Amino acid sequence: MRKTFFTLISIFIVSVSFAQAPLPKDTFAFTTVKENKITPVKNQANSSTCWSFSGLAFFESELLRMGKPAVDLSEMFVVHRSYTDKAEKYLRMNGTSNFAPGGSFYDDVYVLKNYGIVPDSVMNGLNYGETKHVHGELDALTSAFMTTMVKNPNKTISTAWKPAFEGILNAYLGKLPTEFTVNGKKHTPVSYANSLGLNMDDYVSITSFTHHPFYTKFAIEIPDNWRWAESYNIPLDEFGRIFDYAVENGYTVAWGADVSEKGFTRNGIGVLPETKKENLVGTDQAKWVGAPTPTGKYTVNGPVKEQNVTQESRQLGFDNYQTTDDHGMLIYGIANDQNGDRYYMVKNSWGEDSKYKGIWYVSKPFVMEKTINILVHKDAVPKEIRKKLGI
Repeated sequence: MRKTFFTLISIFIVSVSFAQAPLPKDTFAFTTVKENKITPVKNQANSSTCWSFSGLAFFESELLRMGKPAVDLSEMFVVHRSYTDKAEKYLRMNGTSNFAPGGSFYDDVYVLKNYGIVPDSVMNGLNYGETKHVHGELDALTSAFMTTMVKNPNKTISTAWKPAFEGILNAYLGKLPTEFTVNGKKHTPVSYANSLGLNMDDYVSITSFTHHPFYTKFAIEIPDNWRWAESYNIPLDEFGRIFDYAVENGYTVAWGADVSEKGFTRNGIGVLPETKKENLVGTDQAKWVGAPTPTGKYTVNGPVKEQNVTQESRQLGFDNYQTTDDHGMLIYGIANDQNGDRYYMVKNSWGEDSKYKGIWYVSKPFVMEKTINILVHKDAVPKEIRKKLGI
């Protein structure tokens, strides 16, 4: 009995020791504060179409928020329509506008409003012998085609150019559906979009920069904003409030940001470390003994001290091309790490081959410094901010 008693005490002490043992410094432990509904993580694979994946992921989550059934919308329908519009603008601009595979959230908004949408099952865009999206060949062909058109070898623009361009898209992505059936009901892309119950006029793009007046709208000067869509401009403190207000009130946030920062890692973490590696390239030291190239990712395996983000630091990053329009994702939740610091839960479009199965935990400082713009339902904006913007 006595031996049994001491054995039980020993087990209890060991159990308590393990339970109370501090986490190693190289470990993150997240506690979910708020998590809104999302559809499954998808994979854009070898295509520069994050803007389509994240934009449609946002609208899919909007439908879930509205109590509607889950849907899987076709990213490649949006890509097909947007590439054609982009080619036409490029030609009208005599090759001076951007013609590249990138885009913005407004492409999703514009396509849904003007052309409709189809389910992914109706148009998955895999018409070229691949099981995942591989757009290197497609992008090279469309670029070469439009370069030739701008050179205008016939000295006049042939009426065949647009059908020929669309023929390339059709060969790779498939022809745009005109009629299809969903749940026993026939639809066109427009009628299907209308059946979803989304009103594109309910959604607003918001940003925060000082080179334009606050509480006005302007077209963010980034190459992928080829439609010249406008965003509302507000101070950084109010901008930061929208993220929390939206998520806490059941809304998700389409998030356009720069992920080239060394603190945005492949293991599902995005942080803005306070310590920056000095760039020694071009110095006298580099001339004689060499210098490491300031590239690569930081090793981030646990909470780090992060930079103090200000309106000025954010603007400087944008002005110096250190904050660019790299990637679109979906913010859908809030979590705290073991130190109580806030992170946003982010749905990515790089598949599930990552530590958190396609989900990233991104710190508040990273989001405040590296966001280009967000797309949200106007009701996801606090009332006093909406009043200032007149929405």
